[in-house]
Amino acid sequence: MVELPPPLEGILLGYFIVSDDVERSRRFYTEVLGGTTIFDGVPTVVALSNTWIVINAGGGPTDDKPTVTLETPRDPDRVDSFLNFRVKDIEAVYAEWSARGAQFLTPPKQHQYETRCYIRDPDGHLIEVGQTTDPRGDWAPAFPSPA
Repeated sequence: MVELPPPLEGILLGYFIVSDDVERSRRFYTEVLGGTTIFDGVPTVVALSNTWIVINAGGGPTDDKPTVTLETPRDPDRVDSFLNFRVKDIEAVYAEWSARGAQFLTPPKQHQYETRCYIRDPDGHLIEVGQTTDPRGDWAPAFPSPA
């Protein structure tokens, strides 16, 4: 397993998902999407590009979230958040992930400033894959040069 250190300053973004089968989800995020397992336990953590996917089983309230229950999506067609991947070559990613077993909702579709398509993970979490087609470039902000 690869080990990613915590950030020396600032923050490191991780995306927490609830899974009915953590091992199945770990395999999806590593074998299909190409991530690397960095912690195989409770929770399981997968490094994927420049973020961590934190995968854990659901559960009832705890002392620090006394009214919150964690569960997989009840209706995968009603979504309030999703992962958003920005890629350089959407056709290549579509072909590669499809060959590994990803089932896209549709092939990539051209929109005003991007080409995009969507897949679901094994628990129904929605994932967008997009490539900019804006002649001015992508919407990602410029990052300062490292010191």
